[in-house]
Amino acid sequence: MTTSASTHSFFQKKDILHYGLLALLLIVILPLTMDIFRLNLVGKYLTYAFVAVSLVLCWGYGGILSLGQGVFFGLGGYAMAMYLKLEASTPEATAIQSTPGIPDFMDWNQLTELPWFWEPFHSLGFTVLAILFIAPLFAYIIAVAMFKRRVGGVYFAIITQAIAAIITILIIGQQGYTGGVNGITDLRTLAGWDIRSDYAKYVLYFLCVGCLFAVLLLSQFVMKSKLGRLLVAIRDREDRVRFSGYDVSNFKIFVFCFAAMLSAIGGAMFTLQVGFMSPTLVGIVPSIEMVIFCAVGGRLSLIGAVYGTLLVNAAKTTMSEAFPELWLFAMGALFIGVVLAFPNGLAGVYISLKEKFLASRRTPATPKAPVEKVASAESSDTSIPNASPANPS
Repeated sequence: MTTSASTHSFFQKKDILHYGLLALLLIVILPLTMDIFRLNLVGKYLTYAFVAVSLVLCWGYGGILSLGQGVFFGLGGYAMAMYLKLEASTPEATAIQSTPGIPDFMDWNQLTELPWFWEPFHSLGFTVLAILFIAPLFAYIIAVAMFKRRVGGVYFAIITQAIAAIITILIIGQQGYTGGVNGITDLRTLAGWDIRSDYAKYVLYFLCVGCLFAVLLLSQFVMKSKLGRLLVAIRDREDRVRFSGYDVSNFKIFVFCFAAMLSAIGGAMFTLQVGFMSPTLVGIVPSIEMVIFCAVGGRLSLIGAVYGTLLVNAAKTTMSEAFPELWLFAMGALFIGVVLAFPNGLAGVYISLKEKFLASRRTPATPKAPVEKVASAESSDTSIPNASPANPS
């Protein structure tokens, strides 16, 4: 009895319906109606949805606006790219290099041996652990330094933006170790399995969808738990929560690290979907775009963030194909328009329309009163126009 009640509190009927419709769209409708090129594009868009979902928890529920989520997206993506690049850099495949057995960009930069921090990425198991823990560890260092000193709001957003710029410059500057501005490219196999074929792209698309639903359900659990309610309280009245005896900084640290882990998973899936990773996905611009995805979909809705990501990226692709010079302005106008007209995004519009519809259905039709009763009522009202209770004094 307790288990069923707990499950009902975490997943209501409307939640099951919304998840079912999203699953129908992503698992049935899109694969049946799109060619492999367009479906692979949708798979790339869905990797950004991991970051949008993380921002719902971090920004929408925790009140922590991070403008550097691209850093954690990039950490996960680079971890996966390092493993794939090492698998493609066997001595046989790189025999023409002056130093066979190392990635090509290292050979171009006159490195003669593999750096020590690349060595563990020969293992797929270590790579998966790195994807799950390196980004949260880095986020933990940032969060402890900021939240323990009660740095928040606009100041925290600016600091995360500066960190994104620093990491981008660092990646570009260390070309011999990271591939520089070109990134890590020419990724071919995953554990011996060719990821460039059409069949592999279909499999990777469904793998991405499966991971996205796992992240959505895990995030739903966090939102509906006591932790989620505390995050909302911290967002609205942080001082009151602190005076109630809670250590506010620990809750902020947790949700920021959890959001970093979700973003890193999305980055790893991006590398598998697209076949490369570069610093252009780590810096300030992609981080702000990810915030736009969340804002358009609705920063208080997990599923809304997914739809917002798909909508904005589809519009971006369409506009960039038709009007390459104007799509950046269109994206900026879309973000400004949504924030001004629909502060809660598409999810807020949907909820308000649904509430109006349900209210109209609940309102009973007013029966017409007989003419005689209406007339008598009017005459009685006119006889005592200013009726009021007697003054006890």
